[in-house]
Amino acid sequence: MDRLSPGDTAPDFTLSDDTGSEVSLADLRGRKVIVYFYPAAMTPGCTKQACDFTESLESLRGAGYEVLGISPDAPAKLATFRERDGLGLRLLSDPDKAVMTSYGAFGEKKLYGKVVQGVIRSTFVVDEDGKIEVAQYNVKATGHVAKLRRDLGLD
Repeated sequence: MDRLSPGDTAPDFTLSDDTGSEVSLADLRGRKVIVYFYPAAMTPGCTKQACDFTESLESLRGAGYEVLGISPDAPAKLATFRERDGLGLRLLSDPDKAVMTSYGAFGEKKLYGKVVQGVIRSTFVVDEDGKIEVAQYNVKATGHVAKLRRDLGLD
């Protein structure tokens, strides 16, 4: 599994969002995009992380960032997640995990001491030209958004 580093070209993707609309990274060129990968909608850690992003969304957008959350969940489950928790960010479905794999956000990880295949909670900041500005793997669900904001000089 290859991991991305700052300066790498961000792999382009087109995925369905929670409303069934297609979202392409290429369509967001000229804007900074935070792309984060999470294992499963409506689980405690993923809910905390999505709510933290939603709480910061206005200031992130004010600083020129769009936020996309990507999981293997179906669009219908993502819509339920968004509605249940009042999420304001776009949630994208990657059911075959191809985009996750291209970002190095799917593969071997440790879960309760065992090595398993799964989604590696990861966050990337893609600059206006489609290059990786920040690549963070194995991030914690709690406190991650606050740390990212500090890393981006937004606090």
